[in-house]
This record gives sequence, C-alpha cells and structure tokens, in this order.
Amino acid sequence: MANEVNVYDKPLMLCCGNTGFTREGFCYVPTSDLGNHSVCAIMTLDFLHYAYSEGNDLITPIPEYAFAGLKAGEKWCLCASIWLQAFHAGLAPPVDLNATNKRALQIIPLEILEQFDIHK
Repeated sequence: MANEVNVYDKPLMLCCGNTGFTREGFCYVPTSDLGNHSVCAIMTLDFLHYAYSEGNDLITPIPEYAFAGLKAGEKWCLCASIWLQAFHAGLAPPVDLNATNKRALQIIPLEILEQFDIHK
C-alpha cells in the first residue's frame, strides 16, 4: 500500500499497531475493504458504548482474530460511515488527520473531520 495519502495529500502516517483493514497499522483502503476503514480515530468511552449499542462491538476481545478489544484512548482505523453516523449522534471520536486516509473524504467532508482533529 505504498504511496497512500492522508486527507491533505501528504504521506499517510501510522495510526497504530495492528489496526486497519490490513492490520498493518495504517488506515489503508484496499479494494477489498468495502467498509472504508479510513478514519484514524481515538476511542472514547462514549463512542465505544455508542458503537456497541449500534451492533458494532469494539470492546469485547476476540482472541481467534488477535483482537484484544479497544479501550478509551486507543487509536483504531474506523469505517468512515460509522464515524459519520456517530457524528450525527453527537458522539464522534477525535481523529488524527495525518493518519486518516484520503478515501474518508468520499463519505465525510474535510470541514467536519477538521473539527475533531487532535492536531488543531
């Protein structure tokens, strides 16, 4: 996935280890990623509980997939549509736009994402 870029057309930075569709730590969006896991989000308790209530359990460990479950403060490559849904519910988590793939802009306007950027 070399040459991937962030929302500012700069080289995509690492989100964190063992995240993203490819589990390489980058929010790459290969053609096989129908969920568009492009948003490098920093988990909050409110968001994790919201996602759980919507049927997206990011809290419970799944050892057979080497998934330890997420905790508040951890970064994760989130589906752009899930992030936008949480935004409309008033529960969108902060984002690292240096590590958010440009493909997120297919679903979320940059002006909205910038409101949640940890670097602002």
